[in-house]
Amino acid sequence: MPELSRFYGISIRMYFADHAPPHFHALYGEEEVVIDIRRLAIIRGNFSPRAFGLLMEWASIHQDDLLTAWDQAVKAQAPMKIAPLA
Repeated sequence: MPELSRFYGISIRMYFADHAPPHFHALYGEEEVVIDIRRLAIIRGNFSPRAFGLLMEWASIHQDDLLTAWDQAVKAQAPMKIAPLA
């Protein structure tokens, strides 16, 4: 599962040829959450409130980049790296 970005201890990843809907996985310590890219909503999992806030801020900035990375991953191409939250 390629890592697309990493910031403040949060790792953003996508699986190759994964199932719909377009989504990404975020890991923070022992926590994992799966986020629907189009709706920016949790599909499953849980994050601490602070980490979730940072994650949603980053995802809203990079929503178009995430959809592009999804398209690449679905085609079994290495998805592009995405800038971290500064």
